[in-house]
Amino acid sequence: MDVPKLQLRPLGNTGIKLSSVGFGASPLGSVFGSVSETDAIASVREAFCLGINFFDTSPYYGGTLSEKMLGKGLKALGVARNEYIVSTKCGRYGEGFDFSAERVTKSIDESLERLQLDYVDIFQCHDIEFGSLDQIVKETIPALQKLKEAGKIRFIGITGLPLEIFTHVLDRVPPGTVDVILSYCHYSINDSTLEDLLPYLKTKGVGVISASPLAMGLLTEFGPPEWHPASPELKSVCQAAAVYCKEKGKNISKLAMQYSLSNKDISSVLVGMNSVKQVEENVAAATELAVLGKDEETLAEVEAILKPVKNQTWQSGIQRS
Repeated sequence: MDVPKLQLRPLGNTGIKLSSVGFGASPLGSVFGSVSETDAIASVREAFCLGINFFDTSPYYGGTLSEKMLGKGLKALGVARNEYIVSTKCGRYGEGFDFSAERVTKSIDESLERLQLDYVDIFQCHDIEFGSLDQIVKETIPALQKLKEAGKIRFIGITGLPLEIFTHVLDRVPPGTVDVILSYCHYSINDSTLEDLLPYLKTKGVGVISASPLAMGLLTEFGPPEWHPASPELKSVCQAAAVYCKEKGKNISKLAMQYSLSNKDISSVLVGMNSVKQVEENVAAATELAVLGKDEETLAEVEAILKPVKNQTWQSGIQRS
């Protein structure tokens, strides 16, 4: 049987299509443990070979290491530049936040050099809730529009945790100025609040990328990292759900991935990867979903376990990488 190719989904009004699974390159910056250059390059190659065309990074990840590693991985592919879509970010750096026009203008040149590219497809203001939203609207986004005119970026995006930042900015910029939003931790089994925003984003013609389908480790057998900002209650209920899945011979991470992938209004589900094995598992979750559909029975049972903490979120934490 031919394995189905990863689905390509249109991104808002941009005219580009992203693979339903996106490659989150933050782990290539050794953010979650050391990753060798060989493994980084092999992961990128495997992702591309399996149909992933969308790669996301930021100068903040691993103190610029993620961008450098991704750049090496993409170069090693030896394919035409239009075969893949790259997104990076500006405004958040190891040394702090700076959304000034001057800094973000300098930022793109630094990123292009590290990525070994002439342009990026999507350039996003990173975690804008930590900046002044007024500055984002009046200074940062106009600076990004100039970069678009200069051909250094193709599309403009904004990212962050609290969903209200998106409506705040999109209601205050001219239509078509912001092409894409990247939301994280709001479209997974434990929190699907992004869903309420999808009709609004559709009317604005804005593409939607949803990151962290595993809720930054909550929906895994290993559990979240020590610094995870979720409440003790949310952590323990998610752990109970993971244990329940394991006892049934199911994997909560695969279930979570398939839950996120099943909403076609989300152009790409972005998940961090740092090994060939992780790439294969994430793509397998998507291709299995395409053939067999969701495991509705286990999903319903897990949703019942998570019901007491459904849509519980947390404050944006500075420690997130």
